[in-house]
Amino acid sequence: GRLTPSEREELHGGLQVFIAEKNFEGCGGLEITEEIKVTIAAYACILLLNRRHDFYPRLQSILVYPDAYPAAVVRIVPGNIAVEGHEMRAGESWRTGAVVLSWNHVLRRPAAVPEGRNVALHEFAHQLDQENGFTDGAPILPTTSQYATWARVLGSEFAALSKQTAADQPTLIDKYGATEPAEFFAVVTEHFFEKSLQLKQRHPELYEELRRFYHQDPASTDVVESQPRRA
Repeated sequence: GRLTPSEREELHGGLQVFIAEKNFEGCGGLEITEEIKVTIAAYACILLLNRRHDFYPRLQSILVYPDAYPAAVVRIVPGNIAVEGHEMRAGESWRTGAVVLSWNHVLRRPAAVPEGRNVALHEFAHQLDQENGFTDGAPILPTTSQYATWARVLGSEFAALSKQTAADQPTLIDKYGATEPAEFFAVVTEHFFEKSLQLKQRHPELYEELRRFYHQDPASTDVVESQPRRA
C-alpha cells in the first residue's frame, strides 16, 4: 500500500510487458499459473519503478521450482582436488539470461526464511548488477559522478558488515551480505524494500544511496515495521 496511484499504474503496465516478454518455465513438476507470473513479475518490476530501463534486457527465462532445489556445485578440497556435489538453493541469477526461483520461498512460507529477506527481490537485484556484464555489486548508475559515492558508501558498509560478521556481532543487515559485494548489494536491496525504516535509521548513508538509485523512498510511506527497532 506504499505506492502512489501513478506508481501503481506504472507497475501494472510493467507487469504486462514483463510477462509478455519473459519465458516462465515450471520445473520439478510445477505448473506455471497466472498467480506465479504476476507475483514474480511484481517483484521484478518494483525494482524498475521510476527508473529508465529496458525490462532486464539480458533476462530471457524465469525457471520456477515448487521448493528449494538441488544445484550442482564444485568444491576445491585439500590437495587442490575438485569435488562435484549438490546444495539446496532458493534462487539463482545467471548472467546467461535466467533467474531460478523456489515458489515456496517467493511466498516466504518456510519458517527458516529470516525476517526482511525476499528471494525474488534478491535475484532480480543480481540481474540489475549483471547488466553491465559484471557481478560486482555496482549496477549501472544514472550518472558517472554517482559511482564514487556508491563505491565509498557501499564499500565501507560492506567492510563494516564483514568485520561484524567475523566477530559474530549482531547486525541489522543479514550476514549473508558479507559473502561478497554482489551479495551485499542484493541483500541490502531486500532490506531497502522490506526493512525500510530500520535501514534508514541505522544505515542512513546506505539508505540514501539506494533511494537515489531506485528513485523510491519506501521509509517515508512505510508506517508499520514488522519488528521494533533493536538498539
